[in-house]
Order: sequence, then structure tokens, then C-alpha cells
Amino acid sequence: MPFVVIIPARYGSSRFPGKPLVDINGKPMVRHVIDRAFEAGAERVILATDSQDIATAAASQCEVCMTRDDHNSGTERLAEVVESLGLADDTVIVNVQGDEPFVPATNIRQVATNLEQNSQVEMATLSTPFMDEAEISNPNMVKVVVNKNGEALYFSRSAIPYDRAAMLENSQPLNPAEYFRHIGLYAYSARYIKKYVSYAPSALEQTESLEQLRALWYGDKIHVDVASAPPPVGIDTPEDLKALLNTLATN
Repeated sequence: MPFVVIIPARYGSSRFPGKPLVDINGKPMVRHVIDRAFEAGAERVILATDSQDIATAAASQCEVCMTRDDHNSGTERLAEVVESLGLADDTVIVNVQGDEPFVPATNIRQVATNLEQNSQVEMATLSTPFMDEAEISNPNMVKVVVNKNGEALYFSRSAIPYDRAAMLENSQPLNPAEYFRHIGLYAYSARYIKKYVSYAPSALEQTESLEQLRALWYGDKIHVDVASAPPPVGIDTPEDLKALLNTLATN
């Protein structure tokens, strides 16, 4: 199934400025992300950035679309690309974050396929079971709960669902396998991206700082599948990157 990957990559970050340009094994982080997108079989890979330095780092590898620096989310940046490049409404677009250098290519294909196979949803994304109880309380690791149809009920930085027996009565430890970490890969049509940015931001997304909650607020459906390949933990700080590289080096 044909799909386009758009990689939003901004220079500014309060915890890790210039993150997409950090060197990993001899090349900038963002170029590893581009490699994964092509490996996944994308017919077109487009980098969306507000930084000339990031654009220069990627220009020899894929298309680059310069975007404004005032977007509040990656999806809003994608909407500018859709408009600037005149992408057809039925184009399937996978949003791959510019700070995911080790995202499995099979997961990129998975969300594109899931969107195509679930016509009742507007978006598709992925999750994975937690492996460590301590990670459940980490607000940087977003949790998701789904209904019987595999559609998202809610995303949160808090531990959801709330295990009353374990947390209030302290009768048993939390079972990490019953909690699912959201993986920030999204597939949607160009048509839906334009619809999404037409919505006013919701109180929920602003409170949790999670852009996907805007879709749920307006009643749109998000399909959530368990990732076919175990994804690495996200890179939010220089310490995260160091820990991840150390882990990969020992495996």
C-alpha cells in the first residue's frame, strides 16, 4: 500500500535543544529516521522543519519542506506540508517523529496498513506493554487504554487504568503487562490532517500536553494496535540518548 512519511523535526527543545542534529554513529539523528522511513517502503519521504541546519543535514537524502516556527504540534506542521505541496486528500501519511532514530521500519508499515484496513477510524497509532513497574509512573511515557474494538478511549501521562487495589490498598504490585505505553507513530489521510487543524485546541490536550487528545475530544476515532516490533524508549534528554546507546552497545 503506498504511503508518504513526513518527519517533523524542530530545532527548539527545552530539554534537548538541537536534538535532531545530535551525532549517532557518525551521522545526525534525523538521517537515521529518514533511513527507517525508506526502509519501511515509503514512496516519498519529506522532512518538515523550521531549521536551516536540520534542512541542510537532510537535503541530500530526502525532500525538505521548510515550515513556520510557530506550530504547536507535529500534526500542525504536517498540515503546512500538505498545503504547501498540494498532497491529494486520499494520500496516506505516516508521521514519524524526527527524534526516533531507532524506530522499527515494520512499525511504520504497520500503522499505514492499519489505517487502510480500519475504514471507521480517522487515525492509527501503536502501543506496547510496559516492561517495568517503575516506568508506569513516568510522565514522559504516555499511557493509553482502548476499547474492545482496539480504539483509543484515552491517553494520559498518568497511570491508566487506575488499579485501586494495588494503589490504595497496597495489596499487590502493579502488573506492567496490563499497562500500555503509547508509541508516537501516527497514520492518517491528508484530508483528516486538514480537518484536525481546523479544530480549536481542546482543554484536554493542553492539560496533558498530548496533541492526540484533540481528536478524541471532537469524537474522532483512533485505532491502537500493539506494535509488531518492540520499540525503543523515546529520547527526551541527552541522558536518555546516552542510556539508549549504552543499551544497544551491550545487546
